[in-house]
Amino acid sequence: MTGGPAGRSGPGGSQPWGGVRPFSIKTKLGALVVVSVLITTGLSVIAVHTKTELRFITVFSMIATLLITQFVAHSLTAPLDDMNAVARSISHGDYTRRVRENRRDELGDLAQTINVMADELEAQDRRRKELVANVSHELRTPIAGLRAVLENIVDGVTRADPETMRTALKQTERLGRLVETLLDLSRLDNGVVPLKKRRFEVWPYLSGVLKEANMVASARAGMASGSGSHTRTDVHLHLDVSPPELTALADPERIHQVVSNLIDNAVKHSPPHGRVTVRARRGDRPDSLELEVLDEGPGIPRAEWHRVFERFNRGNVNRPHGPGSDGGTGLGLAIARWAVDLHGGRIGVAESERGCRILITLPGTPSVPS
Repeated sequence: MTGGPAGRSGPGGSQPWGGVRPFSIKTKLGALVVVSVLITTGLSVIAVHTKTELRFITVFSMIATLLITQFVAHSLTAPLDDMNAVARSISHGDYTRRVRENRRDELGDLAQTINVMADELEAQDRRRKELVANVSHELRTPIAGLRAVLENIVDGVTRADPETMRTALKQTERLGRLVETLLDLSRLDNGVVPLKKRRFEVWPYLSGVLKEANMVASARAGMASGSGSHTRTDVHLHLDVSPPELTALADPERIHQVVSNLIDNAVKHSPPHGRVTVRARRGDRPDSLELEVLDEGPGIPRAEWHRVFERFNRGNVNRPHGPGSDGGTGLGLAIARWAVDLHGGRIGVAESERGCRILITLPGTPSVPS
């Protein structure tokens, strides 16, 4: 946000801040004094040659000088009024207004500074709102899963046996980890979000993610949460891991964010009784991983490929994509890209004969130069 205004004050742009300005305020005030003296001198010379009374020359000199002073003063105070209005809007929380940068003097530098400040404040306000939206989006999944388990126990649908309680405990632990992630998200702007990488087996890990996705979808189907997440129970989730003993080196919690959000997005876009496939393969480097999430929906137009991971982008849709879908909030894919970027990996839309195919590449162990 700040690259544009700041960049204009360097080489190739307007005059550098603090450099020599051909139209500085000091130059204009000096020119005003010189012009006033010249007008007075000129009128005095005319008075001597035409024998005009001095009082008339004095009046004409004062009027001319006042008119020029008024013109210069207006050129100085008008941008100050504009800056004052923009500053007042910023103080009231409106960061959209900007000061016109059409001057090459100290006031032009001040206008650039105010615009840079407004850009920074607008970016911080946007990141704050996105943080709240991200956290709300991520907390819904474990809360819905835990609620489903407890409601089933209370209603007598399931017994409070060790397996059921372990499921509830798992959701509670995940909820606690997500709350701890708040501290990590607050450090995101500074690039110091920690990654807790460890080596894990891919098959049992992804199998647990798919099982949790099915459980949460079943829970949501019975409640009108309006959360933007799918309530589809007719879509089949398929896992394809090769080789079966495949391992990866990554942060399991972050990868859980990636896979669960991609599954959620794929299920919402699937046709009735469709199929969503999560495929895992070994990458080029040791412990690297290639993940694919494929659905059988309408797919994404190529012109939209570069925008699908933008925050709050929901595509060109006017209604839900399938039964039990409300179109989403446009945050799932943005969160997935954020988590992949933390690993130094890549995520993007890939070619597919049918539906949409999202390809993720995680680097694993960096190669050691020989």
